[in-house]
Amino acid sequence: MKPHKNLNSWIKSFEFVKEIYLVTNRFPSDEKFGLISQIRRASVSVPVNIAEGAARRGTKEFIHFLYISLGSLSELDTLILLSKELNFINEKECELLIEKLDIIGKLIYGLIKNLEGRL
Repeated sequence: MKPHKNLNSWIKSFEFVKEIYLVTNRFPSDEKFGLISQIRRASVSVPVNIAEGAARRGTKEFIHFLYISLGSLSELDTLILLSKELNFINEKECELLIEKLDIIGKLIYGLIKNLEGRL
């Protein structure tokens, strides 16, 4: 049983991780243990925490893990903006990534509100 696989927030964030890996492959190799590592870790954290929360027994626990996912999205927002400032990605790519982050954030926030309504 894997209830997270039916959640739009998990689906979109899982797809986003794959995109992040492709984007960061083009970063300078000397960033392997710096920005690349941080961006990838933060992006993976989003669907992983959604999945872990969905597997928990209680709604409050699930909500807690969803808030962790939102925190990782905020971290990613900053890291993506920094990547643009360092010219690792261009303006258009930055805008598209941030737009996707915003969509994922809205999905997670909507799920949180739905779950809070059940408490």
